[in-house]
Amino acid sequence: MHKQCKTESLVNASSVDKSKRTTLETIGKGVLLGTSIIKAPYVFARQKHTLRVLGTHVTLQEPLRKRAMSDLGIDIRFEPKGSPSVLQRGLLSPESFDIYEQWSNSIRPLWRNHSIQAIETKRITHWDEINSLCKTGRVSPKAKYGAGDAPFKIVNVQGDGSLGSEQTGQVSFLPYVHNVDSFGYNTNEIEQGIAYKTESWGWLLDKKHSGKVGIINDPTIGLFDLVLAADASGAMKFTDIGNISVDELDRLFDILIDLKHQKFFGGFWNSVPESIDFMEAGRVHIESMFSPAVSALNGKNVPVTFAAPKEGYRGWHGVMCLSSRAQGRAKDVAYEYMNWWLSGWPGAFIARQGYYISNAQRSADYLEQSEWDYWYNGKPASQPLKGPDGNISVNRGQVRSGGSYTDRFSNVAVWNTAMPTYDYTLQKWYEFISS
Repeated sequence: MHKQCKTESLVNASSVDKSKRTTLETIGKGVLLGTSIIKAPYVFARQKHTLRVLGTHVTLQEPLRKRAMSDLGIDIRFEPKGSPSVLQRGLLSPESFDIYEQWSNSIRPLWRNHSIQAIETKRITHWDEINSLCKTGRVSPKAKYGAGDAPFKIVNVQGDGSLGSEQTGQVSFLPYVHNVDSFGYNTNEIEQGIAYKTESWGWLLDKKHSGKVGIINDPTIGLFDLVLAADASGAMKFTDIGNISVDELDRLFDILIDLKHQKFFGGFWNSVPESIDFMEAGRVHIESMFSPAVSALNGKNVPVTFAAPKEGYRGWHGVMCLSSRAQGRAKDVAYEYMNWWLSGWPGAFIARQGYYISNAQRSADYLEQSEWDYWYNGKPASQPLKGPDGNISVNRGQVRSGGSYTDRFSNVAVWNTAMPTYDYTLQKWYEFISS
């Protein structure tokens, strides 16, 4: 591990077992540990101010809002929407929000549209703790970079104003929440597969699931789920799944529209709550899924497995962006909120719904050892674990699909990406959905 600060270490070694220390060394390699976690709430701002946060239901959750308001001493207004609506608002009305939270595939359109401004890393308190995923592109020497817009390719603002991999002290987004996605399936309806061996993206286009397949209604996320499915099933092959040509898109959507006319798809969901409803109601047996939905369904005793496809995951990185219109006090408070997200407690909260934080070592002290071992180490749960909603989402002895943090992020097939054919993709996607 990179040399540690001579100030107090983050976690008292006597209270952390070898297992946790080993994982911290792995995911925090090259990270300079900051000062010790203080159990009392952070107080960054004394004067009341209303921070406007636009984003999705994934991170814009009421417990997070309440905790942030208490810790920061500010008022916060969350406006959660489905992914397409969030991006549309971000592009058209940057004056309507101070902070934008979504996925890294929104960065190129937002940056090109001047909807967001550069973030100065010197104003991010724990920037040095952020792990290597967004800095070098890999969490281990053997990890795949993944096709498409791996976050390290688009996080840094270059001298000429473009986005690239050279670190300049200015970034287009704060790296914080991230994960790998695939699909979920109800094991009461579909036989349990084997992670990285039999589970396959091709299942999404398997005819035996006809009428019971759900896809996220998002032209830069749902598209890649279907691209991976088409490639894995042999329906068609792609030269580069991170940069699909117009001709390939035409052929793909011909296949998809034909399937839609056959009523192959059971529905297209627009938000995490809707995806939960689809599966719980039996409308679908297999669908594009995000980790919080799987956690929530398991908490409702719906046996959903989050697949670890043998072809690799679709990776995503959460982006916290600063509106191009944020200035003065609004800008200062936005930085305080960004720093709060890396302060420890928020990272532990989102770990319980299956998500990771970029400086996980700071959240370690807010997690029970059993939680850390399950969510980050990929070990069997030593006791039942609760999700953010307070319901049991992980049973004793259960092992996280896909294994440890390092295992999962070593197997990214493609990242959520706004390709050069982005505009054409939008046209074809909406043609598909409305067909």
